Amino acid sequence: MNSYVALLQRNPNFRNLWLARVVSNLGDWFNLLASATLIASLTGAGTAISFLFLARFLPLFLMSPFAGVLADRFDRRKLMIATDLLRAVTVLSFLFVDRPERIWLLYVLTALQFVFSAVFTPAQQAYLPAVVDKEDLVTANALDSLTWSTMLAIGALLGGLATAFLGVQTAFILDALTFVVAAWFVARVPVASHGGAQRGAGKSTVRDGLLEIVEGMRYLWGQPVLLIFALVKAGGSLVWGGINVLEIPLAEQAFPLNGNGTLSLGLIYAAVGIGTGFGPIIARAWLGDSYGSLLKAITIGFVAMTIGIFGLAVAPALGWVLAATTVRGIGTGLIWVFSAVLLQILIPNRLRGRVFAFEFAALTLTQSASTLWAGVAYDNLGLSLSQVFISAGLAGTAITAAWFLFHARVRRQPALVAKP
Repeated sequence: MNSYVALLQRNPNFRNLWLARVVSNLGDWFNLLASATLIASLTGAGTAISFLFLARFLPLFLMSPFAGVLADRFDRRKLMIATDLLRAVTVLSFLFVDRPERIWLLYVLTALQFVFSAVFTPAQQAYLPAVVDKEDLVTANALDSLTWSTMLAIGALLGGLATAFLGVQTAFILDALTFVVAAWFVARVPVASHGGAQRGAGKSTVRDGLLEIVEGMRYLWGQPVLLIFALVKAGGSLVWGGINVLEIPLAEQAFPLNGNGTLSLGLIYAAVGIGTGFGPIIARAWLGDSYGSLLKAITIGFVAMTIGIFGLAVAPALGWVLAATTVRGIGTGLIWVFSAVLLQILIPNRLRGRVFAFEFAALTLTQSASTLWAGVAYDNLGLSLSQVFISAGLAGTAITAAWFLFHARVRRQPALVAKP
């Protein structure tokens, strides 16, 4: 951990960006818990909660190809500040959702919030090399991943407490304030550090962006092993996406604490954060950084994810739920981190952004499908909560088996993998 602390100490510009990330992530979990609680209180329907996650995922899927173009065309620092402030205004508008007939407004505002998020994320990722030396990029990205998981654990717990004891309106106000504070931290970075490779204005910007996306897809189509690597997260999210929906009735109906499911949900999200945050760190210390180790880590990730989901299907108490959720989180973290490292190593630099854009689009698409299935299965197909968890576990078993076969083939024939 010394290298992470040292980077924060000697680089004030990166420290400001990191603090903005910390505050913003904290607010994100306040928002999710408050939104889920509001929907549960106004509708009580699993499908309604599925629509919440769809409203969060689909804007990311639709906007991600064009958000990169915006990040290259405009000043990235100003984009981050503007989108943070716009998200603050959007989240404050959630206060108008106060009765069941206005629930549609929550979905519209959530979609708008994540349109802004879709623009913010590539701008932030592209901005990072302008404030961090090349030799510190790996450390900075690792710290960013650990920060997300830590804020998931802390933010979910604090968000659960705030929503349970202060109410959803207060949670929304706190979320809006976090975006304002995050914008303030970004504004403290000197203007000279914007470092954006902004391109000239022109009507062909979107068209050129589409052509570049097609070029990246053609590259992946010609490299089937790399295409599989780019689809690893999508395969995992086809399983874990629906769990996001099921965790809410699991907390609200099956294992509430003193009649309050919001606090239980906060603990569940905290368990996810612990698993996703520390799983990759432990696996890296155990396995190392070799190509074979990365493949092994992903294999362990799929197994842990599936075991954790089956554990949720038979959980008799909240403690069991938290343990199974941690195991599931470890699997999710391993799949997420080590598949990204494989792509960073093997994809040529000039195509890396487009490949990651494709990866993210595929991820959000499968996550949306899994989320919708979970809500419909629980609400309309007569399946119990345990049975829907089992269906997710069976899907995880099938995908894990497919990855085992692929892993064995690539391990025996490493020449199948393209070199960077």
